[in-house]
Amino acid sequence: MHGTHRRLRRIFSIVGIVLLTTVLLLLIHRDSSLGTLAIQGVLLRQDKDVRRQQPVGGAQFTVRSGKTTVTAETDSQGYFRILLNKVVLPGTKLTFQFTRDSYQPLTVQTTVGMRTQRNPLYVFFMKETPQSVTPEVPNANPVKVTNLRIRYVENGTSETNIGSVIRTFEAANQANVPCNGHAPCSPDGRWKASIGSTSLDAGTGNEFRQVRVSCIAGPCPFTKIASSGYEKGGQQISVRVLDWSATATFLIEAEVFHSSLNSRVHHLFPVFFGRTLNFTLPETEEGVSIEAELNGTMMVFPLGPDANMSWAACTVRDSASADHARVYHCELKPGYSF
Repeated sequence: MHGTHRRLRRIFSIVGIVLLTTVLLLLIHRDSSLGTLAIQGVLLRQDKDVRRQQPVGGAQFTVRSGKTTVTAETDSQGYFRILLNKVVLPGTKLTFQFTRDSYQPLTVQTTVGMRTQRNPLYVFFMKETPQSVTPEVPNANPVKVTNLRIRYVENGTSETNIGSVIRTFEAANQANVPCNGHAPCSPDGRWKASIGSTSLDAGTGNEFRQVRVSCIAGPCPFTKIASSGYEKGGQQISVRVLDWSATATFLIEAEVFHSSLNSRVHHLFPVFFGRTLNFTLPETEEGVSIEAELNGTMMVFPLGPDANMSWAACTVRDSASADHARVYHCELKPGYSF
């Protein structure tokens, strides 16, 4: 009797496991969100002042889920996105590990949530190593950095209307001559036609704009533009016309523009947060420098590729906005103050 009960319990246990596994597999098949897990987030510098929570770009990190490990790197915005190509069930533990020069290693453990909380936007913060943090201890005689402004050059193209051009040309033909299959013919194939053409060259550095072609004399209803190379303008343009009656006269007109490169110098003022200054520049900027007075002496500090100066360390990153602006963040070095 007891043996029978044990066998029944064993059978029920096996059936229960099979049913549970079947239901779980059906749910996984039905809800693709229980499959591949997309993980995305941002890594920032830890600071009580949110205005100083700068992105930490170029950080190496790994995400571990069981025996699966994925390695990647944050971009200039501190953003990261990876895929775990495995079935990840709710309750699965994830371990994030970040490393970056001048920052303390960061390890964070999280748990995969249910459905709506399954793919959160992660925001992590890294602490700078003590030697990389700018001391806030007042200096007895700090160098005063004042009257700052940013100077940069932006190159552009200017276009000047230097005149117009006008020319007439003819399509010589004799009316009412049967075509007999000898091209060119009228559109309906009945009458012999002729081709008239002309071309213009605006010269180096110039281009034609607003080109117009018209029939101005003769049997214009029996003509048409056969092919054109002028709609988009350009340094050289051409036109071919078809005439299947008597000789017709055409007129071509266009405006001539000259293009030249020019440089404009711009100035702007940065925004200050404590011991940092921030500003943005268009992606077309060149020759960036900071003009500032150090203890009353006006000086110019070009920002080279490393964006570093004697009195401040700067970082440059590309903005995620549609205008592709470049974001500058500079922090005072010890011994200097605004």
